[in-house]
Amino acid sequence: NSIANPVFHGAFYVTHGVGRRWIAGGHRGTVISILVTWVWTGSPYVVPSAMSKAGLHVMTKSLAVEWGRYGIRLNAIAPGPFPTEGASKRLRPGASFEDATASIPLRRTGQMPELQNLATFLMADGCDFLTGETIAIDGGGYLATGGSFTDLDKLSDSDWQRVRELIKGQNDKDRAGRAT
Repeated sequence: NSIANPVFHGAFYVTHGVGRRWIAGGHRGTVISILVTWVWTGSPYVVPSAMSKAGLHVMTKSLAVEWGRYGIRLNAIAPGPFPTEGASKRLRPGASFEDATASIPLRRTGQMPELQNLATFLMADGCDFLTGETIAIDGGGYLATGGSFTDLDKLSDSDWQRVRELIKGQNDKDRAGRAT
């Protein structure tokens, strides 16, 4: 529930609420969801996230058809490794995204302006005929590897404990920062 509630339920309720308002008011609109490449491949060790994001992938396709006649477009972005503090400390605790670049055909991580440019393109008036799509922006990573966390099979029980502690520490730090 700590993953499914905000990721799946939250995104569904917000999208549905905004869509109903736009339809009632006769407004056109664009919804962009941030997904993951796991919607196509699945991924070990992130099952609640993969399931939640896969549900949003299907929502994007389904509502694109239902709401197209109202001028409402839905698309999604599936980013690969874009290093941010939160992502690095939760998805690669004790390591970095740079460690994974050997398996990415473009041999690097993404840069935020690239992600911003894709989102801008999807929102642009000149992109009015694109709907119901999830676009991967991952340097070809998921095409080359088919999954993101298969290397975690190599972790020992003590490694897993250390990873859990690192993630918990980052979550606690983030919570404390929000409380002030």
